[in-house]
Amino acid sequence: QVQLVDSGGGLVQPGGSLRLSCLASGFSFSTYAMSWYRQAPGKEREFVAVIGSTGGVTNYAKSVKGRFTISRDNAKNTVYLQMKSLRPEDTAVYYCNVNLGTVGTRNDYWGQGTQVTVSS
Repeated sequence: QVQLVDSGGGLVQPGGSLRLSCLASGFSFSTYAMSWYRQAPGKEREFVAVIGSTGGVTNYAKSVKGRFTISRDNAKNTVYLQMKSLRPEDTAVYYCNVNLGTVGTRNDYWGQGTQVTVSS
């Protein structure tokens, strides 16, 4: 079955860095785009970044552009989110996502989430 396992979160001071990882299994990883989302307390889940199946195309939310980098290693079935210059407003649970739906449909799978807390 499809499984996404998120890891790498933690407590970091403002201005610090973290790298999140998502290990995928149960589907043909190298043929699907992968995304990261986040959900802060009391807020809706929001898009953070997406990477195409080969890694050649990426897109970011305006709030993280220039600070976060999404990447993938198809040999390891893993997608990463490198986060730099972290701010308190980046505090959230971060989720890995894959949409296995056909064109025009969604069939979303989510990781269990990893907590990122930015605080001094």
